[in-house]
Amino acid sequence: MKNKAPTHRLAWGYAVLISLAIVQQLLVYLHLYMNQSYTSLNAALSIASLGALALGLLLPVGVSVVLVFVYLVIYFVWLVTFADPNVLVFSWWLLIPANVIVAAFIKRRLVRSARVIERLEQMKNQNPEIDLDTTLGNKDALHDTLIKQSNLARRYSDCYGFSIAMFKIEFLPLVQESLGSVRYAQFLLEISQTIQKQIRYEDHKFFVDRGRFVILCPMVNVEYLPMLTRRIKQSVMDLEVLDKRGNELQTVIKSGALVFHKEQFSKYENLDAVLAALERNTETDLIGEYI
Repeated sequence: MKNKAPTHRLAWGYAVLISLAIVQQLLVYLHLYMNQSYTSLNAALSIASLGALALGLLLPVGVSVVLVFVYLVIYFVWLVTFADPNVLVFSWWLLIPANVIVAAFIKRRLVRSARVIERLEQMKNQNPEIDLDTTLGNKDALHDTLIKQSNLARRYSDCYGFSIAMFKIEFLPLVQESLGSVRYAQFLLEISQTIQKQIRYEDHKFFVDRGRFVILCPMVNVEYLPMLTRRIKQSVMDLEVLDKRGNELQTVIKSGALVFHKEQFSKYENLDAVLAALERNTETDLIGEYI
């Protein structure tokens, strides 16, 4: 985290607050002890109340709760057996645990606030891996998924595998110019929805810029893959797309695919190489076996 000033201010503010409370109470107790009839027991309990603030600050909340319970039991037994029944003595039964609970509560709220601030600072410069509108993963999400799938496929090569396919919008600059930014964004959403209707729940879909869509399909039958890519490509091309002038825009989609082979496991760590191989395969609608 680059900027820790908010959390530092919270910590220092709480420390100053507790310090002031301790100093003020200590002065009051000292004055009462030196100038009035304040017994040694009352002085000890006064100091204990100050220590309760420190315990609430330093100890975990769970430990503080246990100590408060033990104190209440012990003090109550002493109160009903040996103590003189007066208001001051009875008040210590509640004041000391109240100090612990209040200090622990403030600490817990400040620590939680500090953690939220730290998390927000960490996330401030991070891009989400999944677009909320299109539900398409980005390039980073594709890289993570590709690494996980290739490791699984290499480890369990006898029973596990995956395929990866790309769908590319041809003549992209012309399409963007004809649609405009708003309509082009809507077009991407429609493509995402169309792809989702053609794939399974466990398949993954991504958008890796320049009009390129990628799907990753675990445990897909290789013989079924050509049919799947043709169906998705045709469904996208069948979308009714109107340009800025209200005229129907004819779109051209090309597809290419790769089938994972464990002999090329190391090459799947390089996402750019995988994307380049997929893009080469889109030129001829090829389903290849090697990067």
